[in-house]
Amino acid sequence: MEVRSENTVQQARSDKFPSQVIPRTRLQVWFFRVCSSILLWTCLVHIVAVAELWHPRLLTGFTSRISWITRPPLNLQHSFHAPPPLAPPRNYKSNGFLKVSCNGGLNQMRAAICDMVTVARLLNLTLVVPELDKKSFWADPSDFEDIFDVRHFIDSLRDEVHIIRRLPKRFSRKYGFEAFEMPPISWSNEKYYLEQILPLFSKHKVVHFNRTDTRLANNGIPLDLQKLRCRVNFQGLKFTPQIETLGHKLVHILQEKGPFVALHLRYEMDMLAFSGCTHGCTVEEAEELKRLRYAYPWWREKEIVSEERRQQGLCPLTPEEATLILQALGFSKETQIYIAAGEIYGSERRLAPLKAAFPRIVKKETLLDTAELQQFQNHTSQMAALDFMVSIASNTFIPTYDGNMAKVVEGHRRYLGFKKSILPDRKKLVELLDLHQNGTLPWDEFALAVRQAHEKRMGQPFHRRVIPDKPKEEDYFYANPQECLCEGTKTEDLLAPGKSSQATMTVNEQLCSKGLPHNCF
Repeated sequence: MEVRSENTVQQARSDKFPSQVIPRTRLQVWFFRVCSSILLWTCLVHIVAVAELWHPRLLTGFTSRISWITRPPLNLQHSFHAPPPLAPPRNYKSNGFLKVSCNGGLNQMRAAICDMVTVARLLNLTLVVPELDKKSFWADPSDFEDIFDVRHFIDSLRDEVHIIRRLPKRFSRKYGFEAFEMPPISWSNEKYYLEQILPLFSKHKVVHFNRTDTRLANNGIPLDLQKLRCRVNFQGLKFTPQIETLGHKLVHILQEKGPFVALHLRYEMDMLAFSGCTHGCTVEEAEELKRLRYAYPWWREKEIVSEERRQQGLCPLTPEEATLILQALGFSKETQIYIAAGEIYGSERRLAPLKAAFPRIVKKETLLDTAELQQFQNHTSQMAALDFMVSIASNTFIPTYDGNMAKVVEGHRRYLGFKKSILPDRKKLVELLDLHQNGTLPWDEFALAVRQAHEKRMGQPFHRRVIPDKPKEEDYFYANPQECLCEGTKTEDLLAPGKSSQATMTVNEQLCSKGLPHNCF
């Protein structure tokens, strides 16, 4: 029997079934060529990069020939700028871990985060990225990283305080560890935190502040801590790319149509229920708001007389009242007005007079496609972040109630060079409105009185009002952070994509000439 070699057998098979072998061979060749090309180009790019680092001029001619591969087009290069180098981390021995749960809406939480970073810096603590409120009226499930750029937050403050995303495993409940939980006393200064809070970390290692609103005093705080509060607020807290991109788009759309007013119309269900203000509401609506107030145990005040509250200037202006005030202030029918608010209570019925007087009223839902806002639906704080960006950029900002957003936006606009913010004196306005509406005060006199009452309420520089032993009645730090106002940021720098954390600082001569503090960070 003839024994054929293995090669002979393979050759016979090849001759017999040529179509099964040739395609496979070609596929292997092409695969090898593609992989080789990718490998060669990858090596080339890395060699060029390393060579330029060691000897920048060595390969100048060569790199220019392949610049079309390694560099983006000119119109896109601004998006690829290398981030500024990080500051060296602050070297300190941590006294423990501070965990905080913020409460309230977006801007109340924003101010609280600034305060908690400052407390961590004062006590040499390691701060855990704050938890955001999910149990308030809005029930927003957003986490910190859903609203703020968490990497930027950690990196931009690394020279002040060590911030971590989560506690080490040994301090988790899974291992039987329970953090010491408490709310710090409101309006406390650094002495309270050094003498009463710091010793707790020696004993417990981890302390959890379960409420953070207004836990740091407005005044009497060392200058370096006040400036740190500003640094966190104006530089450390940057919105996520998704929020910033859509916020920039909103601002661009508005600016293309000319100057615009941001009207923070705080006539929303939660505010009316909380404040007990039912002026202009039907009997059924007033009852609905009262039931809502009783449904939330942490809204402590239950029985409220609406008209008394209104006469004291403690109610938000109604849409009808806001219409008259805007007209009295001289805004024309052609004024572009952006409604920075959520759902207005009473919906279109209550907005009808405002829209009739100012037809160019818009809001984010009318300026953007539904698909663009879809990612933010049922996330009230993320929606509020968009309104915040537009309010900061507006030519004029007018809040109808001095809540947290109104105060924080006011302070931010002061920081940007005292941009015009008309801050209604609601107690005076209610008096004038009632006189006008009952026929006692003619329109011309009403309009003149409104303008005169607000001549010094346009966001001009002034010292914060200090009331010893009455911190709730004094001016809020974040509405007028005077320690940080000698230098401000240009609005166009803040709003330019990718530059909100690298805004150019300019000296504000107007403030310094008025004798206000100019110890700037």
